[in-house]
Amino acid sequence: MATAKKKPATQAKAPIARKPAAKPAAKLPPPPKPRKKPVAKPAPKADKALAPKAPVPRAVKAEKLDKDKKPKLVRDSFTIPKAEYLVLDALKDRAARLGRPTKKSELLRAGIKALAAMSDVEFLAGVGAVPAVKTGRPAKS
Repeated sequence: MATAKKKPATQAKAPIARKPAAKPAAKLPPPPKPRKKPVAKPAPKADKALAPKAPVPRAVKAEKLDKDKKPKLVRDSFTIPKAEYLVLDALKDRAARLGRPTKKSELLRAGIKALAAMSDVEFLAGVGAVPAVKTGRPAKS
């Protein structure tokens, strides 16, 4: 057997030499925050704060939700003969003279309502009086 060298038990460990702790680097102050303009807060209204809130019946809430819904709008484009387009402008002027300025889209919607209110015979006569127009964009002239 090989003999192993044993360390003497009385031998003390040599103290480990440590470097002194380095001083932390001087901290730079944080960059200044951009200033925001103060927002003017409205003064609280004393009337509402002191007045007790009246309970709203559930039926009224349901009615409000139904009334608040707006119809979905659809955007479309179409081709129209210049003569009929000029009639739209004349109708706009007529409405303005009568004290009710009107947009083209309002005139078209009024025309649709008038057509919908006609009887079948009147409707077919009105639609038959309008010549068909080639769809698409007109050629540049």
